[in-house]
Amino acid sequence: MYDSTSRPPLFPPARRRHALRATAAGVALSAAVLTAGCGSPQDTAQNSGDTASSSEGFPLTIDNCGVKTTYDEPPSRVVTIHQHPAELMLALGLKDRMVGTAFPDSPVLPELKKDYESIPQLAEKEPSFETVLEAEPDLVYGGYASAFAENEGRSRKAFADAGIDTHLNREYCGKKRVTMKDTYDEVRTTGRIFGVPDRADKLVSRLQKRVDKATAAVEGEPEVPVFVYDSGDKSAFTAGGKSLGTELIRLAGGENVFADLDDVFGDVSWEQVVERKPEVIAIYDYAGAGSVERKKKFLLSQPALKDVPAVKNKRFVVLPLTATLVGVRSAYAVEDLARGIHPESFE
Repeated sequence: MYDSTSRPPLFPPARRRHALRATAAGVALSAAVLTAGCGSPQDTAQNSGDTASSSEGFPLTIDNCGVKTTYDEPPSRVVTIHQHPAELMLALGLKDRMVGTAFPDSPVLPELKKDYESIPQLAEKEPSFETVLEAEPDLVYGGYASAFAENEGRSRKAFADAGIDTHLNREYCGKKRVTMKDTYDEVRTTGRIFGVPDRADKLVSRLQKRVDKATAAVEGEPEVPVFVYDSGDKSAFTAGGKSLGTELIRLAGGENVFADLDDVFGDVSWEQVVERKPEVIAIYDYAGAGSVERKKKFLLSQPALKDVPAVKNKRFVVLPLTATLVGVRSAYAVEDLARGIHPESFE
């Protein structure tokens, strides 16, 4: 388990804090799917009440990470905390429902940039409870579990007591392995909450086609060993077998050399990295963890790593952190990884 006091000063442990808060926020999940096609156990949904609801499909009850919420109508004033739920809402054409965002991690997708910048940014990191209240939302949609950190006064109960609904990205509901199915289920759940299930289905179809195109391009190619470098100098903070990153690498024709790490993220020694001989290094890029150039310079400057094939041949693939999370960017990451792992397949 990570101890924040042990982090070397080279790269701040922002991503590490997210992972740990996610673990701390794990809750018992409902095993019953209440309506056909409504997604995985993290979020279950059922239409409730009579058919004379104000919007088709409403009232709607969602069980999200153990918190049940009944929506009488689609939310109309939403604050997103963290970037990936904001991008998901924008990809569903829901800009008009968004009254605030917070904590941008990475450059926004070009096609969403204009809309994203038109929404008030409430804070560079997680906003205070009071700041969120000032935006007068009817729903707060969090990307990481830290969106609803109890020790910072932003618990889901605190929002509920203030009459504000909450929704947490399913990636942070528990400790199970995260897959692309979680991305598709999150899109569909969000579509139901906002009364736009047809848009959600179309978006899922587009994302699946993007993934299928990339995987088809590398079909039959040998799996290439890939090491994920998030941050760290005395040790390496990397993606484990439960992370979505492991599946993204697999779909792109690679193999995470630390897929046997039984966690979403964890520390490994540089000696282990050397032993596993990665041929490609996927660098996660996000604010607060040092620039990509700084990370590359660090890897290339370490004598112990000079014979690692990926370092020796300078084979790096850069991924925005948001592209490795449950959200619309993950489908794009498969193509980026595939091009970096098997460039010959795209010539």
